[in-house]
Amino acid sequence: MRPTAPAGPVRSRPVDVGEFLGLEATHNPHRWYLPVAPGLATLGKFLFGGAGLGASILALERTTERPVVWATAQYLSYAMIGEIVDLDVTIPAAGRNTAQARVVGRVGDREILTVNAALGERELDRTGQWTEMPDVPAPDDCEIRESTGGGGSSIMSRIESRLAVGQQWDQLNGEPAEDGRAAMWVRLRDVDPSAASLAVLGDYVPWGISQAFGSWTRSNSLDNTLRVIQVVPTDWVLLDVRIQAVHHGFGHGDVYQWSSDGTLMGIASQSAIVREVSEPTPGKLPPWMTREIEAASDRAPTGTSE
Repeated sequence: MRPTAPAGPVRSRPVDVGEFLGLEATHNPHRWYLPVAPGLATLGKFLFGGAGLGASILALERTTERPVVWATAQYLSYAMIGEIVDLDVTIPAAGRNTAQARVVGRVGDREILTVNAALGERELDRTGQWTEMPDVPAPDDCEIRESTGGGGSSIMSRIESRLAVGQQWDQLNGEPAEDGRAAMWVRLRDVDPSAASLAVLGDYVPWGISQAFGSWTRSNSLDNTLRVIQVVPTDWVLLDVRIQAVHHGFGHGDVYQWSSDGTLMGIASQSAIVREVSEPTPGKLPPWMTREIEAASDRAPTGTSE
């Protein structure tokens, strides 16, 4: 049995999500800088896809002064630690209530990601929610999800998580999940919920594919679409990961994002390249993950630290 821990420690002052991401304004109101710090990167030392989408959403909201309704990111290349991503916002259409906008992220001449989005809000006297949060243990009653954060330097070291449905990496036993679902409680330390923070927390379909197969799976996101429904105050967010299918080397799934009171805050949807599926050895980590952890510890991080 893995340890559990109190899920409600005293928090320090809330940190603005822009501060968490390190997003920087420039003299041009349509251009933003995103330095790729170690705390935004994966074990592979490149920008975590959810962080790229989150920074793009924040740039869009601050440029248009409207909230994001949906945003979809296409990941085209890697931005490495120490590089700075230029996020350029364009607004092809802006109406009274809704704007259609785009972000292109580049490092020099290399395009890293493209994000298309709709922003706005409308008054309507009818609301409804027709899906329910799964019945899972509260964060206090869940195991701490073991992090492979590379010595505390990657973005995973900044995300607290409790495993609600599923297996630890070293407990996978090769038995597929019957329904392709897994779940965990997560939070960004001292960061209040927002569309941008939900984007960071929506990049978990690759993890869900491993859980669905019950095997060690190495995969990378091709895209991420976030539909923002209603952001409410909550300390923890339940990620309800639902894998629909894996075929022809690609996996597809959704991440339903719930507040602790059962409010559906957002739905993320992804496709991922499935590069490797191997039978697990209980009690051990996947060889490719071990190699990445060792390589991460051997490389001195460059760029700005969080």
